[in-house]
Amino acid sequence: MSPPNRESRGRLDGSRVAILATHGFEAVELYRPLEALREAGADTSIVSIARSADRIRGWEGGDWGDELDVDGTVDDLSADDFDALVLPGGVMNPDKLRMDERAVAFVRGFFAAGKPVAAICHAPWMLVEAGVANGRTLTSYPSLRTDLQNAGARWVDEEVVVDAGLVTSRSPDDLDAFVDKMLEEIQEGVHTPQT
Repeated sequence: MSPPNRESRGRLDGSRVAILATHGFEAVELYRPLEALREAGADTSIVSIARSADRIRGWEGGDWGDELDVDGTVDDLSADDFDALVLPGGVMNPDKLRMDERAVAFVRGFFAAGKPVAAICHAPWMLVEAGVANGRTLTSYPSLRTDLQNAGARWVDEEVVVDAGLVTSRSPDDLDAFVDKMLEEIQEGVHTPQT
């Protein structure tokens, strides 16, 4: 039996999804999930940190890419405002975000509420900083393996891993599997809170 496709799984009409990013996000890791969420009917918001101003710029093919409008910041929004969270990677993006206490608290709030979170590539750095990796099975870009293991996670080398509403993938090469599982977990809704 083949896995269900996006159309057969239903829509995400009414779901509010935050995509947390700042300058240096890996463009394809933000735009592909964003497009899939919008196609499924989700209400998406690009959320950033205050110092990112009104627009953030992606990283694409080894150079700066397009700018993207920011819908709100972690200073004004919380996990209570959304049903799910997507964390795109890129090296610079999560490295900057994890240095912002409000961004870290924003991520932590989704786990406390048991809301689905999808993190790809270097984005699991935010899980370490938020203190939510301990006891979780996940994957990431391979260079984060030791960081995640030191934070108490069980790291595996797979294209996509799901652990109680947490979806993780290694790189842009895994985006098809990542997006499919992200949509599935958001449709399932709240999972047992992991704090």
